[in-house]
Amino acid sequence: MDALYTAVATATHGREGRAVTSDGKLDLGLSAPVELGGSGQGTNPEQLFAAGYAACFGSALGVVGRAAKVDVSDAAVTAEVVLGKQGEGFALAVTLRVELPEGIEEETGRKLVEQAHQVCPYSNATRGNVPVELVIE
Repeated sequence: MDALYTAVATATHGREGRAVTSDGKLDLGLSAPVELGGSGQGTNPEQLFAAGYAACFGSALGVVGRAAKVDVSDAAVTAEVVLGKQGEGFALAVTLRVELPEGIEEETGRKLVEQAHQVCPYSNATRGNVPVELVIE
């Protein structure tokens, strides 16, 4: 792989600490969600993953849309990241809900979303070890 960019972030004290990027643009207090016995006062890793995946997938959709000469600039992507038990450990599952702009035919939209799923770095990183469901709304 030819590196185009490297993001660097440091987290301290796990789910009850802070996450800070090397450039200081992201500096968040972390806390476990109430559902996991935490205070819910801060952001949690699943929310960060969901935000990153949604943004990245939206960008990938833009790339394939431009290549196909289809305007998807008003598309919205919502990532739902589920944390669950798996054996003695934990696992993630993702649902990507893609809201396409009006006027895009269903077959065209599905094709673009599936192509974006092949292009998106998050999709490529999770493929084969995190179930990802694509839902077009």
